[in-house]
Amino acid sequence: MARNTSLYFRVVEGRGLPAKDVSGTSDPYCIVKVDHEVVARTATVWKNLNPFWGEEYTLHLPMGFHTLSFYVMDEDTIGHDDVIGKISLSKEAIAAHPKGLDSWQNLTRVDPDEEVQGEIHLGLELQKEAQRTCIRCHVIQARDLAPRDISGTSDPFTRILYNNHSAETSIIKKTRFPHWGETLELWLDQGEEEVGGAVTLEVWDWDMVGKNDFLGKVEIPFSSLLRSPLMQGWFRLLPLGNAEDDAGGKLGGLRLKVRLAEERILPSLFYQPLIDLLVEPVISPAEVEDPSTLTLLEEVTMVESRQDVAMTLVKIYLGQGLVVPFLDYLNTREVNHTSDPNTLFRSNSLASKAMEQFMKAVGMLYLHEVLKPIINRIFEEKKYIELDPCKIDMNRCRRISFKGSASEVEVRESSVGLLQAYLSSIMEAIAGSVAQCPPVMRVVFKQLHKRVEEQFPDSHHEDVKYLAISGFFFLRFFAPAILTPKLFHLRDHHADTRISRTLLLLAKALQSVGNLGLQLGHGKEQWMAPLHPIILRSVASVKDFLDKLIDVDHDSVSEVPQRAVFLPSVTVKEGFLQKYKAEGPQLLKRFAFKKRYFWLSSETLSYGKTPDWQLRSSIPVPCICAVERVDENAFQLQNVMQVVTQDNEGQLRTMYLQCKNVNELNQWLSAIRKASIYNERMLPSFHPGASRSAKWTCCLQADRAAPGCSRTHSAVTLGDWSDPLDPDAEAQIIYKQLLQGREKLRKQYLESQESGGDRTEEMPPSSAQPSDGHKGAVATQDRGRAVAARLLEAVQDLERAHSSYQCREGEDGGALILTPQAAL
Repeated sequence: MARNTSLYFRVVEGRGLPAKDVSGTSDPYCIVKVDHEVVARTATVWKNLNPFWGEEYTLHLPMGFHTLSFYVMDEDTIGHDDVIGKISLSKEAIAAHPKGLDSWQNLTRVDPDEEVQGEIHLGLELQKEAQRTCIRCHVIQARDLAPRDISGTSDPFTRILYNNHSAETSIIKKTRFPHWGETLELWLDQGEEEVGGAVTLEVWDWDMVGKNDFLGKVEIPFSSLLRSPLMQGWFRLLPLGNAEDDAGGKLGGLRLKVRLAEERILPSLFYQPLIDLLVEPVISPAEVEDPSTLTLLEEVTMVESRQDVAMTLVKIYLGQGLVVPFLDYLNTREVNHTSDPNTLFRSNSLASKAMEQFMKAVGMLYLHEVLKPIINRIFEEKKYIELDPCKIDMNRCRRISFKGSASEVEVRESSVGLLQAYLSSIMEAIAGSVAQCPPVMRVVFKQLHKRVEEQFPDSHHEDVKYLAISGFFFLRFFAPAILTPKLFHLRDHHADTRISRTLLLLAKALQSVGNLGLQLGHGKEQWMAPLHPIILRSVASVKDFLDKLIDVDHDSVSEVPQRAVFLPSVTVKEGFLQKYKAEGPQLLKRFAFKKRYFWLSSETLSYGKTPDWQLRSSIPVPCICAVERVDENAFQLQNVMQVVTQDNEGQLRTMYLQCKNVNELNQWLSAIRKASIYNERMLPSFHPGASRSAKWTCCLQADRAAPGCSRTHSAVTLGDWSDPLDPDAEAQIIYKQLLQGREKLRKQYLESQESGGDRTEEMPPSSAQPSDGHKGAVATQDRGRAVAARLLEAVQDLERAHSSYQCREGEDGGALILTPQAAL
């Protein structure tokens, strides 16, 4: 039974942050750490004490974690960035909110003695003689200690303390992965043993000048040594335990959303009955009105969970190659249940959410091809644009006329011209992108067009078939990407205030185009009127584009795999990186990095001098056995990663790559790990440093082939649409959803049958025979009961399987890193 831990977190916004700059403001951003490993960095919001980020991440972890921390920083162009404060959430605190934590949290001060990390390998033994007792501690090694020196390393030594007795190891210079292999002894006379006391082992960074820096501690109650005279293993280092001071909210706060999902994933054969039930209504569709597993699943899904369920279902049907009939089934039901075309797909139904997630799954590369050049142009030009007279700031606009300062009329005229140019570029790019649109996406829209036309055949409903498609295509896909390009990975940073306003106005205009201009002049924003002519002119091109978009042969497309973004031939990640050139002597190692363009598919990691370079060097993905970060002190550079490969002779080779920022580093780490996640020869450990001057910079071992000093993180990946499809994990999510709603299903479908008695009593008294409508309703109820019974049976079988496996493996599952409490 596999374990699957997913950590979702969203950094929403901040408030009341202190000013760190001379201008009276700050330039805040957040760094997110899981057990002191940086996993994300938000964009910087310039000159704002109440910033909004709205950035969300899902992290897949191999074996859990201890702490999730958010550090709020103030970015400085000169010197080091200032630390404003932090928020730390323990795993237990997050797990205490099964539906997720969503609240404001006060920032606390950052105390160096609390910023500890790493583990230490110990053997602790209690030996008793006639009149004396000996506490013997075998200090073996430590790993991933906090860097306390300017070199990015520490000079660690260890001290053991008990009841005024102490002993120390030797000092290991310039390393975060020290190997001591020393035994410390504390001899206690009779009467010095205190059952209520504790043996403390502290790790310190030695400093020649000034006081030593604290690196962490382990406390073992003496009573536990009396019960278990020999204790050995890896122990997590803990902080001093000072009470955190939130400064009464003076440092401001963050609004965070955090949710933890820990699952035990069963073998595939246990999920197959549930998968069969899910695909049954799609493979063998019955009447549209008949209850099915999908309709029952929608009934028990809460509104706040519907997007997650829709995303999971889209992945399941993509994996089964049935995403087209799946969406057609949902859309047909949605269309047939809609009598007013103005309300079509306006709710947060399963059909609406599934279409949104489907477009993100198969259309993100297409979206980037169409929008990225225009978005980049808007960011580079940084024009001041405003149409609302109430919001025009004359101090922020540049001189437009040579006669003097720009007037309000000139600002509006300039804004209209710029917006028209941007909107024209967007519409031209979209109109000319029919061939770029993924075929499977075009087929889905073609079927949707057909279903709407069948439901609303009247001539006065001519536009409804276009609106159904444009509502998804423009309003739920392109317009949100223009509004927040950072969240669609179109830009690395959020837009500033000026550019955000331009994007908002463009998104509003594109929404009006997607609505075919039917709502122009009816809203409160009459100052958008200067854009109405170009919006109306664009409507004809939209209809022409949609006609061409759905002009696709369904039979020819049906042979194309529907998992387009997961095909080996597709490049899932590409971009410039700095590659370390190991050949030849280098005067300065930091200048040995050369700019190269990299491509990653599920088959190869290749690179060349430029994006158009034909001669590429390639590394087969199956040869990759580790993808990890590199310590800053290895090359005196930030954001460096290493890709370790193994050839057919078993020889290990390491390629070092530098990314431009921590987000790019995390994306490349995640992408390469996903591509190599099923490789057979993954390494259990690695060196986070580099081999220089005949020794490793991390653990100081001289042997270049020495085993790694830190465990690898091959399964730590960011969740996004490039994830490999995992049918078992996705089926587990649906099972948990049904498990939560099974009482509702039982009451609605099965208990009503038990309490209903003889159904002939439900017949109208004025009729000797039931009507056709009554017969149909009874038949529908019977089919609903049958589907519910089969669904509940599958849920019950999975529940039994989980219980059986838990009894077999035990609840703990064998932790590798112990806290002192876990060791007891």
